[in-house]
Amino acid sequence: MKVMIYKRFERFWHWTQAALIIALMVTGFEIHAVYHLFGFEQAVNLHIILAWSLIVLWAFAIFWHLTTGEWRHYIPTTEKLMAMVRYYSIGMFRDEEKPYKKSLSAKHNPLQRLAYLGFKLVISPLIWVSGLLYLFYTDWPALGLEGLRLGQVAMVHTAAAIAMLVFFIAHVYLALTGKPFYAYVKAMITGYEEIEETKTPGKNS
Repeated sequence: MKVMIYKRFERFWHWTQAALIIALMVTGFEIHAVYHLFGFEQAVNLHIILAWSLIVLWAFAIFWHLTTGEWRHYIPTTEKLMAMVRYYSIGMFRDEEKPYKKSLSAKHNPLQRLAYLGFKLVISPLIWVSGLLYLFYTDWPALGLEGLRLGQVAMVHTAAAIAMLVFFIAHVYLALTGKPFYAYVKAMITGYEEIEETKTPGKNS
């Protein structure tokens, strides 16, 4: 049965976040002198504007998840966790059937839940906090943060950015493992996907 599984705001948030993260990685790598595209000063200014845009988007996304009950889709579970590990490492290369069936009450498989939860609770906060500390470096004394070291904050920000890049690459790779290969991407664009049940979202997960 084909149903609307990804709501309008969810799709807007997903694709806008993807565009902002890509732009942040592009400007971030230029700031680290990996290549020359905009020039250091303009790359820094763009990076700051993009970062604030992403923070505003995340604030709206958090509010939306809390008020709609969509946060329940990220509750971790060990049920079929190892089966999904085996599927992604061996099964999908043998064209085996996927051990997890998506539903309206459980959009994400156990591995996705862990990955997305890690992204939301570990990688994103590290990016937020270290980036804001970096941005307001001159205000540290007034905030009582003299004990911090700029080099350590920069290292944490860079490490979190690299973790986000790894997550992004893995996410894109797995997004192209549908049947046909563009099935998951198409579902995230249209919102519609084939599922096996039609429970109310967030009520029984």
